[in-house]
Amino acid sequence: MEDYIYSETGYKLWFKIRPVFRKLLRIEVEGIENIPLEKGCILASNHRSNLDPFVLNTISPRPILFMAKQELFGVPLLGWLIKKAGAIPVKRNRRDISALKRAIELAKMGQCIGIFPEGTRAKPGQFRKPQSGVGLLVSKTEAQVIPVRIEGTDIIYPVGSKLPKIGKSPITVKIGKPLDIDRNMDYTEISEFIMEKIKQL
Repeated sequence: MEDYIYSETGYKLWFKIRPVFRKLLRIEVEGIENIPLEKGCILASNHRSNLDPFVLNTISPRPILFMAKQELFGVPLLGWLIKKAGAIPVKRNRRDISALKRAIELAKMGQCIGIFPEGTRAKPGQFRKPQSGVGLLVSKTEAQVIPVRIEGTDIIYPVGSKLPKIGKSPITVKIGKPLDIDRNMDYTEISEFIMEKIKQL
């Protein structure tokens, strides 16, 4: 167990300056009231751009702790920032049980966990098949699962782009109501159920 989950001082500062980024990126939000302010929850979102975690933490009423690929923690400055933001390192190309256990632990502690069921970024305007690990995570916690759909980040900062094209398109974030999930379903079924609800937003 680490001595801290995330930098509270850093988030307090971030919450003060983030309105500037929300205006700059032209972010429009629907359903923000569906994110619980205190209870443990899991935000499950589609994923098309590296901007997605940044956008969600720009509009969320509370810190979101994202599961992020381990390689990012070795990138200068970015690695330091995401560690301070409470990101959970995930080893790719195999089921990372330690990362899943950490996410489960944090959800049970009342934290808000951010996940991308697709596992990696989809092509512009498209969705990928969800990973079964998401179903495993959800099945092991009673935390509310909130579906989220983001549109526009793939236009501003698509896969392969070196720099985001700020202002090229507005970004919309639709946040659904907590899902009623049968946790007795197998992991794949849970993941597919969540992904389908994201698509329907």
